[in-house]
Amino acid sequence: MANAHNGHAEANHGSVKSYAIGFILSVILTVIPFGLVMFPTLPKDTTIMIVVAFAVIQVMVHLYYFLHLDTSPAQRSNVSAGLFTAVVIALLVGLSLWIMFSIHTNMMAK
Repeated sequence: MANAHNGHAEANHGSVKSYAIGFILSVILTVIPFGLVMFPTLPKDTTIMIVVAFAVIQVMVHLYYFLHLDTSPAQRSNVSAGLFTAVVIALLVGLSLWIMFSIHTNMMAK
C-alpha cells in the first residue's frame, strides 16, 4: 500500500505559474472575440473566422495549461484519444451541417 501513489509521481500537475499563464491567456482569448462581436468593426465573415480561430486556440491552451496534455510519452495515449475524439466530433458536426445545407438547398429549389 506504500506504493499506491507511485502512478502520480511522474505526472505533471502544474504550478501556480502554469495555471496563471493559462488563466491570463484564456481571458485574452475570450476578451478579444467578445470585443469584436460587441463592437463590430470587421466584416461579419472575418469576425466569425477570428472567433472560431480564437476558440480553437483557447481549446489548445486549456488542454496544455489546465489538463497538462503534451507530447511526453506518459501523455501519448491521452493525446491520441483526444485527437480521435476531435476527428469524430469534426466529422459528426461537419457532415451534419453538410446534410442540413443539402436538404435546405433541395427543399428551396422545388
